[in-house]
Amino acid sequence: MLPPPYIASLSWVQTEVGPSLQIVPTRNGRDVSSPTAGDEAWREVLDREPGADTPGMKEQFDCHWTFARLIDPEKPSWNLEPDRPVVSPDEMIATRCNPGGPEE
Repeated sequence: MLPPPYIASLSWVQTEVGPSLQIVPTRNGRDVSSPTAGDEAWREVLDREPGADTPGMKEQFDCHWTFARLIDPEKPSWNLEPDRPVVSPDEMIATRCNPGGPEE
């Protein structure tokens, strides 16, 4: 197992879809395969930004953690938007982790 930290940085930015928390994973965060690492990484996010603990944000994070790391492992940041709708896991996957609108 690759050790934490899994999150290099995070920052709030304003985008066309509203506020967005841009999360940049570390190399270990991109490469780790432990089944508990995603939860550890989310705790790192909340330790730095407790305001991220709103409906739908963890689900967006989990989607990025599970799929973005496989599909686009070098994507510069994972962008989570609190204004996106809370959707089913199937819809989250179908919308490529961006329910309710285009990717930011």
